[in-house]
Amino acid sequence: MAYKKTVKLKKMAKDLNLQIVAGFNGEDRHVEVEMLSRPGVEFAGFLDFFDPQRILLIGSKEAHFLLLLDEEVQKQRVDAVLKLLPPAVIFSINVDIPQYFIDLGNHYNIPLYKSNERTTPINSKLYAYLRSALAPRESIHGTLLDIYGMGTLIIGKSGVGKSETALELVKRNHILVADDRVDVYETAPGIIIGQAPKILERYIEIRGIGIFDVVQMLGAGAFRENKKIRLVIELEQWDKNKTYDRLGIETESFTIFGTSIPKITIPVLPGRNNATLVESAAMNQKLKYLGYNAAQTLIDNVAKKAASKGAYDDEE
Repeated sequence: MAYKKTVKLKKMAKDLNLQIVAGFNGEDRHVEVEMLSRPGVEFAGFLDFFDPQRILLIGSKEAHFLLLLDEEVQKQRVDAVLKLLPPAVIFSINVDIPQYFIDLGNHYNIPLYKSNERTTPINSKLYAYLRSALAPRESIHGTLLDIYGMGTLIIGKSGVGKSETALELVKRNHILVADDRVDVYETAPGIIIGQAPKILERYIEIRGIGIFDVVQMLGAGAFRENKKIRLVIELEQWDKNKTYDRLGIETESFTIFGTSIPKITIPVLPGRNNATLVESAAMNQKLKYLGYNAAQTLIDNVAKKAASKGAYDDEE
């Protein structure tokens, strides 16, 4: 079940290096929509389609338009907008914030922020930040690692060995993203990002041993905050009645938010090194993304040999 997130203004300001200049009492409010508003027609007095859930971004154009109006009219137009209680107002670096704006921000408890960037860069950065922070999320029971640059999601039933495999991979200098619960969201069509819930960041749980903090144990390089998921590996107990793909030709997929991600099923048996198998599967999938498919190459070579000299003719 997907769930919607919000982001607190105070956190957004810290992440984007915004300086608050007014409305300090409103910094605990939350933003719920990713779209922004550039209040041009609103300052002209047209408020019919104004969305009070959007953050206002004021650049040089909006500021210069206000200056064309009498000061009293400026105050009336800005007051008409701010009384609708938008989450916050952000000014670009080249805008001088009028005192009446500061007074109204304090009056309505609407935070006013000053950016150290020009309008277009802060607009792009703010939209990308909110799109990522507010994207619908799903929680998946599994473990996510960065293996050779491949975001690899390991899934399977409880007790199959996901966390033990992850711990061995981290000890081999691969990078943990999340263990036990992976929160996933879509930043753009086809781009699925996974991360750990804040409270579970850096930790791996091993049954019978307890909790490991991989950063304390192996260093800061053993953990990263998020990663694009490019491969799903399912660990399952060996089923003697099931036929497993031995060549790697059959293609499985795992769907998240409508995006199909390649999936590999690895049967678990005593004596098999799951970490080595997962590591090899990730590298093999990376080669496929780069255009080389070992299984298909072998089949093509066998077909050519069979068509010419016979499948078992070793003469060259």
